[in-house]
Amino acid sequence: MLISVVPEWMADLEEEDVAFLRRFLLASGSLKEVAGEYGVSYPTVRLRLDRLIQKVRLADDRAADPYVALIKRLAVNDKLDFDTAKLLISEYRKTKEASPCIP
Repeated sequence: MLISVVPEWMADLEEEDVAFLRRFLLASGSLKEVAGEYGVSYPTVRLRLDRLIQKVRLADDRAADPYVALIKRLAVNDKLDFDTAKLLISEYRKTKEASPCIP
């Protein structure tokens, strides 16, 4: 069965993310084996996988609120620090609750 439409969560992945996923699958999910292939430590591969999981989850969040998804994506990609992202999302949600006309 061929995929006729690429799922949105996959469309958001960069080429290096897809390459990592491929290696991970071919290693039967063994982070130790993937770490050996990349020549890095297990914790480094674990962090990479955790960030990839976050990216996939963000694709689901985007449908709910694009602004919050953007802030989370910037934080996951180290373009924005975690504390600033939390503050921006918190203030945005307060503003949204105070002004029901904001979509």
